[in-house]
Amino acid sequence: MTAPRDLPALREAIEAIDREILSQLRRRMDLAEEVAAAKLRTAYPFRDEPREDQIIQRVRHAAVERGIDPHEIERLYRVILDMSVAHQKAHVRSLEAAPLRVAYQGVEGSYSHLTAQRRYAGLPEGVLLEGFETFRGAAEAVREGTADRALLPIENTTAGSINEVYDLLAEGGLTITAEMVSRIEHCLLGLPGSRIEDLRTVLSHPQGLLQCQDFLRSVPWIKPQVEFDTAGSARKVRERNDPTVAAIASEHAAKVFGLEVLRRAIQSQEGNYTRFVELAHDPIRFPPETPAKTSLLLALPHTPGALAEVLGVLSRRGVNLAKLESRPIPESPFKYRFYLDLDGNASRDPVRGALAEVEPLTTEMRVLGSYPAAERE
Repeated sequence: MTAPRDLPALREAIEAIDREILSQLRRRMDLAEEVAAAKLRTAYPFRDEPREDQIIQRVRHAAVERGIDPHEIERLYRVILDMSVAHQKAHVRSLEAAPLRVAYQGVEGSYSHLTAQRRYAGLPEGVLLEGFETFRGAAEAVREGTADRALLPIENTTAGSINEVYDLLAEGGLTITAEMVSRIEHCLLGLPGSRIEDLRTVLSHPQGLLQCQDFLRSVPWIKPQVEFDTAGSARKVRERNDPTVAAIASEHAAKVFGLEVLRRAIQSQEGNYTRFVELAHDPIRFPPETPAKTSLLLALPHTPGALAEVLGVLSRRGVNLAKLESRPIPESPFKYRFYLDLDGNASRDPVRGALAEVEPLTTEMRVLGSYPAAERE
């Protein structure tokens, strides 16, 4: 029979295990640096909450199998995950070529995230994506200098304009530097095995609900509930684990959060597209022959024919008006600003000449950006 070890021997054995644990943590941090490089290449968000939740659930189960308190193991691993993210960020700060920092609204699997991945993946210096709960949060990140760009949706072919983004542009400090058009296919997502006839609540961003109104009218027993994000709604369905709750989101979100697609293409229009704008502090340069758009903000005298006079100048100068939008001026009740999208570059004729002629007719005129025109997917 082996004699029991004395206290110094037991402490020495524990210290040996501690050294092994620290060595493994060092290896984990080294791998975190490789993960950071992969995220930069593929335009992947640094904080991957769905992945972290999977890790926590896995280590809790492993703890139970080994007779360890799962609650304490969860506490420990949440600290380790925070260490890993902090190490990744420190690694990125140490790089000679700083990655582009891009803010968007939503979480992984949202349409904004998928569009950002499509636009920025593969940049030589990499891209660091960060999701925000609100449009304002993403825009403020650019204004405050914690992000280089924000990618926000501004209009949809089914639901129309996203007015909050227009209002953010009116506040100043942001310039439109690019646009992208993405095809949006909404899916009804539920827990595996759930049935449409058993659903009672469907979660989604207000735009997601607006774009699927025809489907929602066909299932009157399902009550729509507004959430901050489409993919975030999918995550809530997974967390609630309630077969009566579903989400309207992308098929990619179903894969991320382990949900089942109960029905595809539930948007009211088959050709459902969202236009996104890239926002930055300063305008960009691009080749003069590039097909371009110019976005304007105008305020006009409150007199008959003021808008007609502006439109007449554009017509006479041969400038195509791609869009006209009005928004209330908060500090001036029942007065409006106008947002115009023009085909062409503000630094070249005929747009340049038209703007010079239009400006004296306005009480305010701002060029929100001239940028390359997008093509549909």
